[in-house]
Amino acid sequence: MSNLPSPDNQLLNFQQMGQGDDIVLIHGLFGSLENLNMVAKHLAQFYRVTSVDVRNHGDSFHYNDMAYPELAKDIIRLLDHLDIGQCHLLGHSMGGKIAIQTALAHAHRINKLIVADIAPVQYPGHHQQIISGLQAIDLSIVKKRMDADKQLREYVNELGVRQFLLRNLAMDSQGNFAFKCSLDDISQCYPQIMQANTLNSDKEQAFTGETLFIKGGNSNYILPEHKPAIAKLLPKAKAKIIQGAGHWLHAEKTTAFNKIVTDFLQAV
Repeated sequence: MSNLPSPDNQLLNFQQMGQGDDIVLIHGLFGSLENLNMVAKHLAQFYRVTSVDVRNHGDSFHYNDMAYPELAKDIIRLLDHLDIGQCHLLGHSMGGKIAIQTALAHAHRINKLIVADIAPVQYPGHHQQIISGLQAIDLSIVKKRMDADKQLREYVNELGVRQFLLRNLAMDSQGNFAFKCSLDDISQCYPQIMQANTLNSDKEQAFTGETLFIKGGNSNYILPEHKPAIAKLLPKAKAKIIQGAGHWLHAEKTTAFNKIVTDFLQAV
């Protein structure tokens, strides 16, 4: 577990590409900024794209608090550092909740909001097996990624999910495999990650900017019963469905996803 001082002066790791109006991309749980590369490269034809690693992920700092108001502060702190007064915001899964919270708390900083396959509601925990599997990997006997995959296979059946998760493995300075993400912090903060988006002070109000939810047709992360919560916090929200796509809609149907995003951003 991290015991670092307050992250108030620490910046998220980020990459930028392109020129023009600003858009910030936020990945999901156990991901990194690389997960949205195919989206970033497309959008960089029209915008200046800033992709971030969420705290405890990728190359960003580790800290034992993942409440959404705190994760939103991380985004605003980076915008201030980069002198970005206003931007579009796109988040996938957990990143979508971070994007929503940022818009609720700092509406004047956000132009258009795009939320990929998540709703602003509390979800039942469903990653415990994944977390247990990752924590159970004996890195001392991992000489190549396949060695870790064999161990993780006892916990996670789907090859694609294992491949995604094991992208968190990287060589350290001693030439040994280590996790870039902070498994301990993510595990301890997991109940926070499952929480709903809420208005956290009298100053916060519903985000009345243009908002688009993009749902994978085969995914059950956005359901009809979530409509009241969405309408309460994001009254101008619209939705698009990508048929034949699951939760990883931006990777499964990249061309369709990118077209929906671009059309929404460029609409007057």
